[in-house]
Amino acid sequence: MAESVVVIDYGAGNLCSVDNALRVAVGNGGGAAVVVSSDPDVIARADRIVLPGVGAFGQCIGALRSASGIEAAMTHAVKARGVPFLGICVGMQLLATEGVEHGTHRGLDWIGGTVARIVPDDASLKIPHMGWNEVALASDHPALRSLPADAAAYFVHSYAFAVADPADALATTDHGGSIAAIVGRDNMIGVQFHPEKSQAYGLAFLRGFLEWRP
Repeated sequence: MAESVVVIDYGAGNLCSVDNALRVAVGNGGGAAVVVSSDPDVIARADRIVLPGVGAFGQCIGALRSASGIEAAMTHAVKARGVPFLGICVGMQLLATEGVEHGTHRGLDWIGGTVARIVPDDASLKIPHMGWNEVALASDHPALRSLPADAAAYFVHSYAFAVADPADALATTDHGGSIAAIVGRDNMIGVQFHPEKSQAYGLAFLRGFLEWRP
């Protein structure tokens, strides 16, 4: 039976593009079935979970927590069952202890750290950080082994995840200072860039996630 890859629909994600990119990454081999769902039962039984996110931290964590049963189902799958989890953009940021965008908001606290506004050391650099930027790998994490060491991905964000444990930063990018581009711990991984907009690099990353056996 094909693995179920569930993209969580909680009203705050770029669902169509993420769904399409995952289907391309799966290819014609039928190794996984991609499903977009807000059904807690479907999420709780998933073999892999993808949490997208577009917007502000507080808006997204609020939407997640107000969607009946989704946070509990996701927690059961990821923390109790140990299924591989991928957070994208704000979906990655929600892994943090807290976010301080438009007030302080409690995150999932699955990977310790704070999501705070980017303050570049070069005043000429614009915020939001938008466009293609090099991703420098800092880990030999098995989900990343097919990625080139120095290649670019597409970013759109004004806030960044400052991890409490430097070992949880699997890759960085630079925008007037080092920014976590990929974070991870145990069966969880998150990317600040948008793999669904990052062309060949993004598809290579998604294939690595789909093949990863934590």
